[in-house]
Amino acid sequence: MSTSWNFAFLKIVLLIVSAFLLGFIPALASASQPKPLKILHVMSYHAPWIWTDEQLAGFKDGLGELNVDIKVFQMDTKRRSSTEWLRQVSAEALELVETWKPDLVYTNDDNAQKFFASHLVNGDIPVVFSGVNAAPSEYGFVGSSNVTGVLEQEHFVQTIQFLREIRPGIGKVAVILDTDQTWQGVVARMKSQLSQIPDFEVVAWETIETFAEYKKKILAYQNEVDAIGLLGIFNLSDDKGENVPYVDVLRWTAANSRLPDFSFWKSRVLAGTLATVTVSGYEQGLAAGKKARLILSGERKPSEIDIAPSVLGKPVLNLKRATELGLKVRSSILLSSEVLNAYEWEKDR
Repeated sequence: MSTSWNFAFLKIVLLIVSAFLLGFIPALASASQPKPLKILHVMSYHAPWIWTDEQLAGFKDGLGELNVDIKVFQMDTKRRSSTEWLRQVSAEALELVETWKPDLVYTNDDNAQKFFASHLVNGDIPVVFSGVNAAPSEYGFVGSSNVTGVLEQEHFVQTIQFLREIRPGIGKVAVILDTDQTWQGVVARMKSQLSQIPDFEVVAWETIETFAEYKKKILAYQNEVDAIGLLGIFNLSDDKGENVPYVDVLRWTAANSRLPDFSFWKSRVLAGTLATVTVSGYEQGLAAGKKARLILSGERKPSEIDIAPSVLGKPVLNLKRATELGLKVRSSILLSSEVLNAYEWEKDR
């Protein structure tokens, strides 16, 4: 056998071995890597929307370096709130749990708890929630083996203090609600804190069903109160029975009301409400993500993690609204607050 033939044979063998190794090593490395943990995120509302977007961003950051695959399911209940839709969308979410088999479910805001997560209580799949206004006992979460999360508790006293810094002398307010049961918990907490605000009175807690009624109430209060609290502005129906988009509700309010108004969420100030000390969607999600990380890493069981509210709030002011109301805002307020200089609907101009 010639030397040249031996060399050619060895070369062929080396090529075959190299090809085998090139295919085998990546496959081996891939096989050694654990599959990503599956998280089903069921949101009560929709995206894109700053409130839900911030919660999800915070949740992802709270997970840290965990290898996860997050599937998002939008219940869209701010824009669609009929009984038929709630029944349909909750059934779809529960079916997704059965078919996709997530390692953990992350839910935010109350409708996802009421119509979906409450069906998972004491089951095998861990559930972590954020943005919940109602008492967790209403959904069967207290004492459950598989549920923990973050409560959304608004900064009512701080918001009124902030509003009084912008517009001194506010004493009487009316609070506007729609028919969503979410607001019952908010109202209960607000009422429990009224004694902490001197020389202050809520003269009415108005539950309103239609946009036409909303307009009448806002105009009627112009000479009766010093400010208006805008809580429930999502389930206000038009003449066809469809919910009017909340941005349209607040756009009309900014154009037709001369009263300072407040809420508890930055998304409202973006759309024209004057001021808030906001509940941070990011902090809600971040706290939920940290709880989920403890569960998925095996460090803690859901039942070993306390259900608790996030505590950080931030003053937010719509300076354009303040200017239109003729309010002169001190520089100290501007420097210590997040200041918005336009309305959300002006972005597309």
